[in-house]
Amino acid sequence: MKHSEQQIKNKPLPELQKDLADSREKLRKLKFDLSQGKVKNIKEIKETKKTIARILTTVNKI
Repeated sequence: MKHSEQQIKNKPLPELQKDLADSREKLRKLKFDLSQGKVKNIKEIKETKKTIARILTTVNKI
């Protein structure tokens, strides 16, 4: 699930915190699956990391 910066900026703080937790959980699962050789799309890990960074940047600005 890719989030644009505009979508992230328009969300309230509790929703951002929920999205952050969901993204971190997704990243954890992707890394675990990668170690087992189940992940086919490596770009998904990179995109999830970027989403986490965007959310954290927005939260820190608030």
